[in-house]
Amino acid sequence: MVTYQEAAPAARAHWAGGGYMIFIQAIASFALRFALAVPFFRSGLVRWNGFLDLSPATSYLYENEYKLNLLAQLGFFKEAPSLPYADILAWAGSFAEIILPAALVIGFATRLSALGLLGMAIVIFMVNPQSWPNEQLPWAAMALGLIAYGPGRLSVDFLIWDSWKNR
Repeated sequence: MVTYQEAAPAARAHWAGGGYMIFIQAIASFALRFALAVPFFRSGLVRWNGFLDLSPATSYLYENEYKLNLLAQLGFFKEAPSLPYADILAWAGSFAEIILPAALVIGFATRLSALGLLGMAIVIFMVNPQSWPNEQLPWAAMALGLIAYGPGRLSVDFLIWDSWKNR
């Protein structure tokens, strides 16, 4: 198994800043996790009226307004189809918009959380393809960066890995 120190030898090199570079990488990964989490968490907050009380507006949007417009634009359908199982997707999407960003901010199950938010960004792209350069493209890039490079040292994942490694 490759450790964090073996994976980034340049970060330890005296000519690359040594310990400073490791600190900068930790701050950068935290900032990336936070930047990806904020828009999804803010969206998730407006979907609920209270604890486990889904807003009627959320149910209405999923059942009537959210359509797979990308499929119609690509010519697969004449009219954009509705989301399948809209009531289940409303609950799952609303839970995911609260739980996954919270997990990202603390750095718990970071790669899995980023993968979930990448999936949500893809679905949002299929519903609203016109917004891809300003919303989905940056979200997908941030999620892919977290999936590829991991959470960094300022994370619960690192603490778990470090304690497991030192057994």
